[in-house]
Amino acid sequence: MKAISVLGSTGSIGTQTLQIAEEFPEQFRVVALTAGRNLKLLVEQVQRHRPEVVALADADLLTELQDRLRDAGVAGNDAPQLVGGPDGLNVAAAWDSADLVVTGIVGCAGLLPTLAAIRAGKDLALANKETLIAAGPVVLPELKKSGSRLLPADSEHSAIFQCLQGTPWAENARLSTGVPTPGLRRIQLTASGGAFRDWTAADLEKATVADATSHPNWSMGRKITVDSASLMNKGLEVIEAHYLFGLDYDHIEIVIHPQSIIHSMIELADSSVLAQLGWPDMKLPILYCLSWPSRLETPWRRLDLTEVGQLSFRAPDPAKYPCMELAYAAGRAGGTMPAVMNAANEEAVAQFLEEKIHFLDIPTVIEAACERHKPDLMAQPQLDDVLRVDQWARTAVREQVNRGVTRLPMGALAA
Repeated sequence: MKAISVLGSTGSIGTQTLQIAEEFPEQFRVVALTAGRNLKLLVEQVQRHRPEVVALADADLLTELQDRLRDAGVAGNDAPQLVGGPDGLNVAAAWDSADLVVTGIVGCAGLLPTLAAIRAGKDLALANKETLIAAGPVVLPELKKSGSRLLPADSEHSAIFQCLQGTPWAENARLSTGVPTPGLRRIQLTASGGAFRDWTAADLEKATVADATSHPNWSMGRKITVDSASLMNKGLEVIEAHYLFGLDYDHIEIVIHPQSIIHSMIELADSSVLAQLGWPDMKLPILYCLSWPSRLETPWRRLDLTEVGQLSFRAPDPAKYPCMELAYAAGRAGGTMPAVMNAANEEAVAQFLEEKIHFLDIPTVIEAACERHKPDLMAQPQLDDVLRVDQWARTAVREQVNRGVTRLPMGALAA
């Protein structure tokens, strides 16, 4: 039985992880949970899974959580240890009895507990993109030092990971060493195209928050759904793939695949192309992280390609998806630039969701923050540097929005 710690247990990744633990009670037991402010759901999770420790991001809510647990009959020897604040999250992430830590905390808030888990020598099911995107130069040395393994829990990188099983890489290489993967020539990350995949670039002038948060294939949070609409999610995944599998950016491609059946593809040195297919469902990549290197029999719906009918592909339009090009540029610049780009995007999307800027303003303010950061770029940052530029980029975007955004002509960022 594998003991798991779930960081962000009340979010999408966390709740699906706990569903898997319930479906396979003889394979997995939950020893640690962390959460934000959804105490009602957290109490239900504690009742079902009986973890050894529970951490809250906001330490001021610990007394309320303790009262709610007592009212729910979780008290005395049945009650978990309760910890709070950043230190509490780190305690849960590095919990001694955990074999695997699922990192489901969104944004840079998940970076410090993820590093705590790595420093404790834990293997990780990585669902927090910022761990590598914002802090790749910090995380890679920590992984080498501790021997921890990062197993990708998002569907695209899980697909690549699954396709690599049985190749020379699987026998001789490790994830996230920064060393090129043996025998791997090219990665193709598939993208649904998001909410605007059937819109023209000119149509985006009338895009609303409601339009951008209506994904055609997946049910996700609002922020990631907007990232899908701008294709920034794929740009971020390109940077993550670079750190996970060691390929340079010229050999990591994005392809629009509206059906979301192929979750990504790899091309090997002999020109063979391998793909991982399945219905759009995050539970499969999460399960593979939990069960790796084994595979578990599931009762889940089987893929029927005759039901799918056809699989189609097309190249993304840089004029329609300028955020994609910004991510490639940030990745190639390296150092602190991906952290700035990621933070600027998070803040720009937040401003868009509050209807303070237009959808087309998102790449404009990201590009402005990246340009301002160029003279201060650090090639080999430390953790404090990453956290500092993250906050600087968020402030820079808010200041620009307060001053007013001068939108660039359509296609200018792609040029």
